[in-house]
Formats: sequence, structure tokens, C-alpha cells
Amino acid sequence: MYYKRALCSLVIPLILIGLLATACGNSSTTTSTSSSSSSTATTPTTAPTATATTAASSGPVVKTATATVDGKTVTILTDAQGKTLYYFTPDTASKVACTGGCASTWPPLIFSGSGKPTSATTLPGELEVYPDANGAQVIYNDHELYTYAGDSAPGQTNGQGVGGKWFVVTTDVVKNKP
Repeated sequence: MYYKRALCSLVIPLILIGLLATACGNSSTTTSTSSSSSSTATTPTTAPTATATTAASSGPVVKTATATVDGKTVTILTDAQGKTLYYFTPDTASKVACTGGCASTWPPLIFSGSGKPTSATTLPGELEVYPDANGAQVIYNDHELYTYAGDSAPGQTNGQGVGGKWFVVTTDVVKNKP
């Protein structure tokens, strides 16, 4: 009996640590608005699962909004519904790192149309589509764009800094290196 308890007291914490590490490194949420709004980044207690956001070519795929991120008011990118867009630092210009389970928590912004994605406002960077493991993913300055399942409303930036690898996309984000 003692050995069973000892084994459980070792195995269960290891499983929980593994789940926590996976959630912190591979989960996010996004929300934003096309009008000016303010939001303070918070750490979510749970990260609901979501599906990829699909954007058609019939209207703007990306919009901008004003939000408070890490105590600063900045112009951020949002999807057409106003949800904040994020990038994942392990992604590179040539390889997407957030797929599968990660993409369930951090739904990629997928383009389903012809031509190039458009923005509701003029952006200082490049808005493109790259085919990758997630599909025809929308890219800004060579950063794959994602929303975060933990953002429940436009203007939220709950995914900012998650796992030290997820960040809100601002209009002035530096181009990703290959």
C-alpha cells in the first residue's frame, strides 16, 4: 500500500508539470476591436480550445485597434472580428512551430481566397499568405498570425507573454528572421 501511494505521489506531479509546461508554451488567446479600446494583459487560468479563424478575400482580413499591452498604449493587429492577433517566437519565416494541439489553443489566421489578404487600414509592414502545416496562414512581417482561445472578447490581450513566447502583434513588429 505504501509503495502505491509513493508511486502516485511521484507520478501525478510529473504529469501535472508536463501538462502545465505544454499549456504555457503552446497556448494563447486573442481578441481585439477595429475601434479604439483599452485592455490590460492578464494571465488566464484556463485556455479553452478553439478552431482556426478563416478569413475570406471578400473584405479586410486584418484590422487595427488601440490596446494597452504591458502598460503601454499601442496599435495592434486584429482579425476581422476584432480579436487580437499574436505571434509565436519559435516560428521562423520558413517554418511554423505551432501546429496540432498548439493550434487548438492558438488558432492560426487562415486565408481562404485568392490574391493577397487585405487590411482595413494601411499597414507599415507586409501582409501576406504562406502555405504551411496549418494551411494558407496569414503572415505579417514574416510572423504567422494567431488568435488566442483565452481571449473571450475583442480588445483582450490575455495571450501577451504566455510562456515567454507569445506576443501581441503591433503594427511596428520587426520583420522575422529566416
